Amino acid sequence: MSNDDLIKQVQDTCVEFCAALTQDEVSKFVHYMRFVELGANEMLADIGDVGASFYMVIGGSIQLFQVDGEAEYAVGAISPGGLVGEMSFFDRRPRTVRLKTGESGAQLLEIKRQMYSRLRIEEPYISTNLLEFVIRSLDELVRELSAKHADLKKLLDN
Repeated sequence: MSNDDLIKQVQDTCVEFCAALTQDEVSKFVHYMRFVELGANEMLADIGDVGASFYMVIGGSIQLFQVDGEAEYAVGAISPGGLVGEMSFFDRRPRTVRLKTGESGAQLLEIKRQMYSRLRIEEPYISTNLLEFVIRSLDELVRELSAKHADLKKLLDN
């Protein structure tokens, strides 16, 4: 994929992240990232791994699984425009879910710890925008899980 095509795909799929960035800033952001393309049902990361990278999904999807012995149980999915792996990246704790691509594979932008450190120093506006996007992503997750927890509690109480 050409750099221009990659920039366009980021702008088209990551609208919330790109809303406050100019085209030049999106181009600079992409410079710090590595394009990763995975086929159907490929593992991106496993339970217990500590994240040295996190990813922006720009095509396909990433499925989240809990594992019980040999059985996998789907517990969520990240579609284009979303982030995956950011929790383990920032808290440096082992992952609690298995990350695999969906049936159509996935196209991702990977940011490694070293490149994130450079981004913070060299492009503070872009890194602040990225960090705010991470916070909103985690906030959305907490709100979704809280609502599901409340619904489950209501079912159990009745």
